Amino acid sequence: MATASNKVRRDMIAGIIGQELERQSQEGAARVDVDSIADAIDRALDETHKGGFSEGIQPDNLDSSNDG
Repeated sequence: MATASNKVRRDMIAGIIGQELERQSQEGAARVDVDSIADAIDRALDETHKGGFSEGIQPDNLDSSNDG
């Protein structure tokens, strides 16, 4: 079962793909540039995680008593 955070992540990725495909289409691309789509997703995910993780324990706070 998908959690709410998984749905938000999936929706964000789908939106990024849609935006990048639209950009490529408007620029007259004859083929889909998959690398550009991957780059767009990477950039968006990096921006999302710059402030740290939104849920759970921060990696620096993990130890043998709480890492699993």
